[in-house]
Amino acid sequence: MALRWYSVVVDCADVKAQARWWATALDWRLIYETDDECVIIPSWVDEAVMRETPWERIGPGIVFVPVPEGKTVKNRLHLDFAPHTSQDRDAEINRLLELGARRVDVGQPEGPSWTVLADPEGNEFCVLSSRDT
Repeated sequence: MALRWYSVVVDCADVKAQARWWATALDWRLIYETDDECVIIPSWVDEAVMRETPWERIGPGIVFVPVPEGKTVKNRLHLDFAPHTSQDRDAEINRLLELGARRVDVGQPEGPSWTVLADPEGNEFCVLSSRDT
């Protein structure tokens, strides 16, 4: 038996703003929203996809929950995103920056093949080089 990766949970101060930001950044959609929890999933997932996909193969969503404390140190876990080889990686990074992401230094080497950014609440994530697999 294998467990299904069901979700990634993001602690934050403003769950609604963070969920909306990530939904826009990833082109996902908000499917559940309260003051205590918001959930986003890929925009292409619908009821038919859910019915036709084996349970253990359905990818994770992202859940946003409130916490009283602010972020104080580098994340121990972060998400990596990669544009397709048909996409302009630099344009994608600029789009994220225009949405409110910012470049951060977490001690990465000079000139890596990835760019470290942080969301509006400071959670780090990386944009990798373009990939086709």
